[in-house]
Amino acid sequence: MEDLVTIISQVGFPIVISFYLLNRIETKLDVMITSIQSLPESLK
Repeated sequence: MEDLVTIISQVGFPIVISFYLLNRIETKLDVMITSIQSLPESLK
């Protein structure tokens, strides 16, 4: 049982940071996708 708690405490922080960074990247990708999709109309 103590081994499980140790593993969670060691691995938990990187998992939280990974989810946070993935969320930030996802929002930036959404903005990038919309600007790329609107690019042909602005070039007309």
